[in-house]
Amino acid sequence: MCGIIGVAGAHDALGVLLGGLERLEYRGYDSAGVALVAPDGVLWRRRSAERATSLVHLEAALPDAPAGSTSGIGHTRWATHGAPTVANAHPHLDCTGHLALVHNGIIENHRALMAELVERGHAFTSETDSEVLVHLVEEARAAGADLAEALRTILDRVHGDFAVAVVAADQPDLLVAARRTSPLVFGHGAGVAVLASDVAAVLGTAEALHALGDDEVLALRPGRFSVTDLAGRPVAPRPLEVRYGLEAARKGGFDDFMSKEMAEQPHAVADTLLGRLDPATGATDLEELALGRDQLAGVERVVFVACGSSYHASLVGRQAVEAWAHLPAEAEVASEFRYRDAVVGPEVLVVAVSQSGESADTLHALREARRRGARAITVTNVVDSLMAREADGVLYTRAGPEIGVASTKCHLAQLAILEVLALHLARARDALSPATAGELAGALAGVPAAIEQALGRAAQVAAVADRFGGAEHFYFLGRRAGLPLAMEGALKLKELAYVRAEAYPAGEMKHGPIALIEPGSVVVAMATRGPLWDKVAANIAEMRARGATIVAVCDDGDEETAAIADAVLEVPPLPELLVPLAAAVPLQRFAYEVARRRGHDVDRPRNLAKVVTVE
Repeated sequence: MCGIIGVAGAHDALGVLLGGLERLEYRGYDSAGVALVAPDGVLWRRRSAERATSLVHLEAALPDAPAGSTSGIGHTRWATHGAPTVANAHPHLDCTGHLALVHNGIIENHRALMAELVERGHAFTSETDSEVLVHLVEEARAAGADLAEALRTILDRVHGDFAVAVVAADQPDLLVAARRTSPLVFGHGAGVAVLASDVAAVLGTAEALHALGDDEVLALRPGRFSVTDLAGRPVAPRPLEVRYGLEAARKGGFDDFMSKEMAEQPHAVADTLLGRLDPATGATDLEELALGRDQLAGVERVVFVACGSSYHASLVGRQAVEAWAHLPAEAEVASEFRYRDAVVGPEVLVVAVSQSGESADTLHALREARRRGARAITVTNVVDSLMAREADGVLYTRAGPEIGVASTKCHLAQLAILEVLALHLARARDALSPATAGELAGALAGVPAAIEQALGRAAQVAAVADRFGGAEHFYFLGRRAGLPLAMEGALKLKELAYVRAEAYPAGEMKHGPIALIEPGSVVVAMATRGPLWDKVAANIAEMRARGATIVAVCDDGDEETAAIADAVLEVPPLPELLVPLAAAVPLQRFAYEVARRRGHDVDRPRNLAKVVTVE
């Protein structure tokens, strides 16, 4: 959620900070701020809490910025403790005004720490949990510790997740930082030292990047750095491989990032599949998984843990594992998995799915699964992310940077890699004949072309949005693989258009939800030609009989389905478990079109963040 950027040694420190914060906007924020170390040894700070225009307000302060400042820190905040106000915005200062600090995450014991600090005479100016950190550093520094040592000595007392960066007015060439769970990267480029919570913030500035590890403390200066653990022992940081450049994080002529990323979906899925399956033989190659055929053959159950769109992809993955590998499989909402007595052990393969590899709920579910002895793998889009490092194996989706908050290309890439994983498990267990495996692999290889065809129906989707986008109540219905597809369609409409949209198993409607159906309700039915099409058609008839308007997602040219619907969204026909890869496209586009007609920002929907790094 929140974003951190820091720089030392820059000719235009404020420009670097604002540029980095702009590239962090996609993570979501409701306030922002920067602090510069002025040449006269004074900290200059500006903050704004104007929703969606905080950076504009900061940029307006440029004329007041101290000339010659070469270092500073910046932050975009997503409010947790304390409302989104200027007083609660970061950076926070200590009592002397000589230290400035920014923080991502949550300090769970901040109330106890604050009470101690107030008793010792510290004055707090915010309602945040973060401010306790700068006062603790202030105390440690007053006791004689240098800045890095001061940060290191206080962290044993801090409970929770954090990424933190500090600057001092009397050390303008120094950035000090630490992390636990929340990510931080750092590096150098052209005499400049930079750190950030996201690679996107420093693209074009840093040439070589490293990832800071849990409970490691960084002292960073132009041209050099040192990293230690909490005991003060030197640590060699991990080099970070970045597979995309600054241009990939720009709009490239599109009106917004979401439309750009929807257009990139055929390429993203093709890259995800590349080299991982042989369409002729059905052979799969997941060498990077780091689990051999014997280990996979011994798996007795598969449990997927994820949140949001990643959870919907996991529901499809569960069905593929059951259908192809003939293994019991479950899909769990990660925030619930961690807090119940899940029965997992060495015989269970846990698959943690997260676009960012940072999602706090999924990260903790992954850790809980490993603590209970399960093998655990991560499916993520971000190389060397937290979850990638902590799992027994990792599968990268190779979708490239996704800036829009509502996941599009990363969701399809997750679907693709989870289906490859299911096929890989089936091959390891000899659960499919070579001929059947080859047919499935061939169909998967054809999915990018099907997505391209689905993208070509944008005009059809726009026409449906024109007709029905003004409705206030939408119900998405599906069966089998159509159910997670319905759930994803409803989520996209809620995220982007702020419309009430509910998803149900089609057969569940008569058990209660059908009471909500009345004239003016729009039912979006997943009605592609799967084995349960007849039953879906009957469910559609039940909805129409009660006055609902029907929009059917159906196969190209399916006149029978079109005859029982008020409008259709056509997709290329695919095997049932592959349908969500193409049929998600018109549902994404429909939500996009409805949101645009209502005047909403599709890249930064209200109250949402791209990366959820707190529970």
